[in-house]
Amino acid sequence: MLINCVAYQEGKKLSDIPVEDISEYLKQPNCFVWVALRDPSPEELAVMQEEFGLHELAVEDASRGHQRPKLEEYGDSLFAVVRTVYLDKEELCSGEVAIFVGPNYVLSVRRDSAQGFLGVRARAEREPHLLRKGSGFVLYALIDAVVDRYFPIIDKLESDLESIEDRIFGGHGAQRDNIERLYDLKRNTLVLRHAVIPLMDAMGRLHGGRVPALAFETQDYFRDIHDHLLRIAGRLDTIRDTIATAIQVTLSMVAIDENEINKQLAAYAAIFAVFTAFAGIWGMNFEFMPELKWKYGYPMAITAMVAVSYYMYRRFKKAGWL
Repeated sequence: MLINCVAYQEGKKLSDIPVEDISEYLKQPNCFVWVALRDPSPEELAVMQEEFGLHELAVEDASRGHQRPKLEEYGDSLFAVVRTVYLDKEELCSGEVAIFVGPNYVLSVRRDSAQGFLGVRARAEREPHLLRKGSGFVLYALIDAVVDRYFPIIDKLESDLESIEDRIFGGHGAQRDNIERLYDLKRNTLVLRHAVIPLMDAMGRLHGGRVPALAFETQDYFRDIHDHLLRIAGRLDTIRDTIATAIQVTLSMVAIDENEINKQLAAYAAIFAVFTAFAGIWGMNFEFMPELKWKYGYPMAITAMVAVSYYMYRRFKKAGWL
């Protein structure tokens, strides 16, 4: 589906144009066309391939989707893939944006994502001195918008981790529930990590060293994106390490609780063993046994059992087993 198709010249918007007129505007000097598609059909991509002269391998990747973040060069054009990440009912989901960039055009293809880029276009149009840099600046603006949306997600992950830690050490909830929440958090962390790490490598190719011609004037901006991704990657590593530690602590606390229960069961078993031992001895029906015919034998036996059991209970209580 076509979202918009706009022509720009010298950093200023000319007009919204029909798709069939794209090739005419591409011929004008200092003019570039910015097109946005959402979940396009193969026919729509075929039209864009013809209008912009897109490389068939890049079009194939954009049509299939499910690509890892990357940056590829095709002659004087670039093809970038970035992952959009968003929360849907406490579950982290990811979409995809494929961006075709040439000297006089930008084509963004958004898939499986409810997050649009109308704000990015409005921001670029408010800064004509930057938009004058051409398609390289638009590429920066699109990727920067995606990366900026990662920060609230990682803030949410850190907040969830702190909440789980409070539950673990505060004794709230079953430890099994805490472990399940930790693994859910770990899965969400991996979703964001799979979006950040490959993109960080791609952004590293757009500043310093050999930089593609399209990004030469905007490499300082791409350096800023790279720095943001480095910060996010560092926080993700911290979250991942903390999750691993929290899982180990939770399992250790479960083992400690089980050990306490086993100690209590062993203590009560030892106390009741007193009754079993005494009853076993006095329950032997030999003809000649002490206290067998003594009228106070039964009360004396019960008293002895209770006294020994109470003594053992006090010893276990003092030892911390009960």
